[in-house]
Amino acid sequence: MTRLNLVLLLAVLASALYLVNVQYASRRLYTEIDRAKLDARRIDTEREQLQIEKRAQATPLRVDKLAREQLHMRVTTPAITHYVTYAAPTAEAAQSARRPQAQGRVQ
Repeated sequence: MTRLNLVLLLAVLASALYLVNVQYASRRLYTEIDRAKLDARRIDTEREQLQIEKRAQATPLRVDKLAREQLHMRVTTPAITHYVTYAAPTAEAAQSARRPQAQGRVQ
């Protein structure tokens, strides 16, 4: 009878130690989950702030200001505009362009 009591006492102690270990592990995992959720919220907040900054940097007024100050660009006016016109080649220029090709052919 005393052996049975001793075995049962050891089984109860082992199960109690196992229970304590499982509770400790579950608390540790729960805190890790909580930290991961906090990190996810922080990252989402940071992403939103970066998107707001990106939108603020790309406003037309800011782009115009940077173009004027850093790239020294200016608005075009007819006074500084150079127009390129296309002149159709004359018949004489077209024939002279064809002659070297005709001479190079072997008949």
